[in-house]
Amino acid sequence: MKTETPFELTILGSSSALPTSDRYPTAQVLRVPGRFFLIDCGEGTQIQIRRQKISFSKINHIFISHLHGDHFYGLIGLLSTFNLLGLKKDIHIYSPSELKTLIQPQLDHLKADLQFKVIFHPLNFKKPQKIYSDKKVEVFSFPLKHSSPVCGFLFKEVPKQPNIKKEFITQYNIPIVEIKNIKGGADFKTADGKIISNAELTTLPPKPRSYAFCSDTVFLPEIAEIIKNVDLLYHEATFTENMKDWAKKTLHSTAKEAAEIARLANAGKLIIGHFSARYKTVSEFKKEAKSVFANTETAIDGNTYEVEQY
Repeated sequence: MKTETPFELTILGSSSALPTSDRYPTAQVLRVPGRFFLIDCGEGTQIQIRRQKISFSKINHIFISHLHGDHFYGLIGLLSTFNLLGLKKDIHIYSPSELKTLIQPQLDHLKADLQFKVIFHPLNFKKPQKIYSDKKVEVFSFPLKHSSPVCGFLFKEVPKQPNIKKEFITQYNIPIVEIKNIKGGADFKTADGKIISNAELTTLPPKPRSYAFCSDTVFLPEIAEIIKNVDLLYHEATFTENMKDWAKKTLHSTAKEAAEIARLANAGKLIIGHFSARYKTVSEFKKEAKSVFANTETAIDGNTYEVEQY
């Protein structure tokens, strides 16, 4: 179902620890109406942002899932570029608390004083937590399980109010002060005492859309309830089932396990990524995942995927 306002995901990097000739380490940009959120920032992220013609000035909220290098080594270069471009908006980074200790010395050694503040927001690795909200979107973190403390992220549109039918404003001479009440669910009483129901006066707004990012993690069925009915799910699939034992040992997931999470969560669509460089192609990943969850795609660097309802 197409909607007027864009809600879309651009894959900047979909490889695991080792970049390949056609895949960068993990990074994504999620475009929510009026907002651009960067999710993870592997090496080369700023090159990909430029390549995809995404404006640097639009990004001032960055979400780092965990502190393995392939998920944050591109951060200091990106911040340096922001500074060289003269950007002045505060940059908010949602990450493990240790990240500030790691990159503050690098920030201190930039050639010029930063023209913006870098504000760190530590993640909670014990329970789900709302970490950001505004009038259009809410962002939640939730714990995953890996060899380093890690969080997934859930982005949800804030529900919109019903739309009042314009013809009724004129027909019933509805004053402006009452329009707000009607949008909030109230009925309307006309001058002659007739009650016009809210259902008659309004049309329902589009259903809120949602996106979930599940980075490095062992198969963790309990997260399905947290991301229940998500429209678009990105889940790591570092290995296929032929390396399931190694996936378990390294606390990663297989393509089949990623698909099982999508099935359990009743997701609308699944994108799998974070592929191990051991594999020459990803065709087996897609085949394996689709055997469990039909609406699956393999991530492709540079591709943009619309978050839509199913």
